[in-house]
Amino acid sequence: MENLSQYLKWTFFTSLLLLAIACQEKTPSRALTGIPKIDKLKLPQGFVAELLYSPGENEQGSWVAMTFDDKGRLITADQYGFLYRLTIPEVGSEDSVQVEKMIVGNVAEPQVGMGYAQGLLYAFNSIYVMVNHHSNETFEKSTGLYRIQDLDEDDQYETITEIRTFDGEPGEHGPHSMKLTPDGKRIVLSAGNHVDVPEMDHYRIPRVWDEDNLFPLIKDPRGHANSRTAPGGWIATIDPEGDNWEMIAAGFRNEFDIAYNEVGDLFTYDSDMEWDFGMPWYRPTRINHVTSGAEFGWRTGNAKWSPNYPDNLPAILNIGQGSPTNVMFGTSANFPSKYRKALYAFDWSFGIIYAVHLSPNGASYEATAEEFISGSPLPLTDGTIGPDGAMYFATGGRRLESDLYRVYFTGELDSYQPMAMNDLPEEAKLRRELESYHVKNPSEDGLALAWENLDHSDRFVQYAARIALEHQPLETWKEKALSESNPVKKTQSILALARHGSESEAVSMIQSLMEIDYSFLSQKEKQDLLRAIEVTLYRYDKAVNPVKSDLIGYLSPNFPAEDNLLNRSLSVLLIHLDAPDAVEKTLALLKNAKDDADYQKTFTSSSELVFRNPQYGLDIANMLANVPPAQATFYATVLGGADTGWTAEMREEYFSWIKNSLTEYKGGRSYVGFLDRARKMALASVDPADFEKYDELSGGKLLTSSGNDIAEAGIQPEGPGRRWSVDEALAVVEELESRDFVRGKAMYQATLCQSCHSMQGEGGVVGPDLTQLGTRFSKKDILEATINPSDVISDQYHATVFELKEGGSIVGKLTDQDEQNYYVSQNPFAPDDLRTIPKSSVDFTKNSEVSIMLPGLINRLNEEELKDLMAYLISGGNENHEVFENKSTAQR
Repeated sequence: MENLSQYLKWTFFTSLLLLAIACQEKTPSRALTGIPKIDKLKLPQGFVAELLYSPGENEQGSWVAMTFDDKGRLITADQYGFLYRLTIPEVGSEDSVQVEKMIVGNVAEPQVGMGYAQGLLYAFNSIYVMVNHHSNETFEKSTGLYRIQDLDEDDQYETITEIRTFDGEPGEHGPHSMKLTPDGKRIVLSAGNHVDVPEMDHYRIPRVWDEDNLFPLIKDPRGHANSRTAPGGWIATIDPEGDNWEMIAAGFRNEFDIAYNEVGDLFTYDSDMEWDFGMPWYRPTRINHVTSGAEFGWRTGNAKWSPNYPDNLPAILNIGQGSPTNVMFGTSANFPSKYRKALYAFDWSFGIIYAVHLSPNGASYEATAEEFISGSPLPLTDGTIGPDGAMYFATGGRRLESDLYRVYFTGELDSYQPMAMNDLPEEAKLRRELESYHVKNPSEDGLALAWENLDHSDRFVQYAARIALEHQPLETWKEKALSESNPVKKTQSILALARHGSESEAVSMIQSLMEIDYSFLSQKEKQDLLRAIEVTLYRYDKAVNPVKSDLIGYLSPNFPAEDNLLNRSLSVLLIHLDAPDAVEKTLALLKNAKDDADYQKTFTSSSELVFRNPQYGLDIANMLANVPPAQATFYATVLGGADTGWTAEMREEYFSWIKNSLTEYKGGRSYVGFLDRARKMALASVDPADFEKYDELSGGKLLTSSGNDIAEAGIQPEGPGRRWSVDEALAVVEELESRDFVRGKAMYQATLCQSCHSMQGEGGVVGPDLTQLGTRFSKKDILEATINPSDVISDQYHATVFELKEGGSIVGKLTDQDEQNYYVSQNPFAPDDLRTIPKSSVDFTKNSEVSIMLPGLINRLNEEELKDLMAYLISGGNENHEVFENKSTAQR
């Protein structure tokens, strides 16, 4: 009989699928080593991985940053501790890695002289350290940038220079990585959206940023980044001493790292807000080409800008869900030319290193991607190309087990031709010429070049032209903007004027924009015009009052449009303007809304990620089975901010839609909270006498007091919980007498057991039935399988990794196979939705080493609650079992 750890592993198919044929291993093209941490890696053909060192096994923390010094030694950083210096043997050597703890500044342990770093850079005979930390007795330095030096040349760093500390709410969204600029004279650094923009000497993105959004603001219902305002995360360059600071770009959520390609173009990998999944303002993780003066539109809560807005730049590639960490180019790697040119983007959550392949396209790039390296679990933190041409990367972060790997290529190298400036299209050269005017230096030539290109067909050129215009003195182009006859140049220049002008020009700006014949514009030109109107209204709303009725007359005949994005902008503008029929038209759109299939299409589909990380996989699977309608949710939010234009019938229709959507769909963690806030905005404008009626009609009684969740029936854990170990939990549950059946069942439900397992005929069909659990397994067995589900996984409940011949991998539950195909289930909440994988496309298969069952499900429980849960499991849901009190108490 199989042990409990095998028995409890939850499976992604119903009992009807348990008859599926077990996966038969093919002979892999890559020989397995017998080392689990190596064999779990998916690698391209010809690449070899080495596990160099495991700091977690040596009580050296969890490494999240690295850089090589001038002697070829690797400097690393524990996220919550010291710096370390490693001497690494050559490839093929039998020598071991030599590790030295760096005692910087001659402090005595356990004090840390320098550490707690999320970014390291060796440059200018120094190590630059980006500290993310609140000063305490262990480490006195606060969040900021520091420089350590060895001035007495004894190979130890004794001198610490504070370059600058940062304000805000640092942490994992604080200051991050650093790289040398292509000319080797400056340092570029990145900071997430919880760091205030420090005073700079120059701003390539003009310092006139604002929220610029008339969409009814709902901040994150769970409080994330609610105090953070424009411009979000930012990128800047500094000189070696940190005396001169220049801001390059902003509008990121949490861009962790930056990298330059061969011709000096800058790129980053920005993060998503996974709690927003399914919402119309959700933005997947994405690769951004960071040009001079770039804005990427992050704003708090639901106020994030559409990538279509002309005052921000779009991603060149949407990756999908994940947690971006490192980015780097393979330029100095001893890899085939394809991979030397690639940008490597690390995803911490799902353990994937993407190789992003860039091709010049106009003023920017086209991007494609492939899964270069992956593993599960593989919480990737930082990486770099070593002096030996190998790739080095670390795993860890958040105190997770940390490892250091080296990857090198063993095949024959082809000829490598680096990209040169002459290889770039004319648009790219024009963009760079325009960027040379992104300085506060009046120039007739700069003004002329900017104006000439305000209507350029290339979006990156057009954007660079507007930023160049904004750097010119306002008096030299204000009247020119208002009198411009070219509709595209008028739109772009008045958008610039709205950002730099004053209330005295507000009416003139709106009147000038209304001179444009809307019907003759392309879809993009219409979007840009509507955005220029929105920014003007946002900044000068009261000043525009004299022409608002005219503006309603200008916009209303064009609403609704045949385009979802135009309808979003038109609904926002017309409801803000209190147009008489705006609510009626928007509600009609809400009823019949359909999402655009390819809007923000991602390289990695969410279904591909379910089996790669148990922490996030179940949530993703649940969402995919009940994805909210994004376009309709947008309209519902807009209508929430509408104070006028309602009839009783419209109110009932709207509030009924809210209630149905609260229970019918499963978005990200904040989905219910966002809908509730829209609901409450709408309730604020109803007749007080009708409040109770509409509150109930809209689902108010279904919600918790916070409005963030659907209220769960029955008893909930009181806690306080703890991170239970097997030994601690076993000591608590050793004696079980007179337990409470009702509370035991409630804890069974609260810890999500019932979501996947059935007992006494009730519960989910995702996992095996637990009715006979107590008759087959000991308490220790039950606890081991619950607390550490990945320690032992039965073949019956393994996920399977299918490594593909063309690169990449697919992870899911093999449910069946025939001579031609594998049939794989990737969603436990839609187990009959099978993906067909041709066997001819598969290099080899292997079992995943991660159980999809979530660890730590009992960590919400206190001792008494844990006892009641264990009693319920042992009883198999039988209230007359001897572990419970008398029947009358159990019924209570």
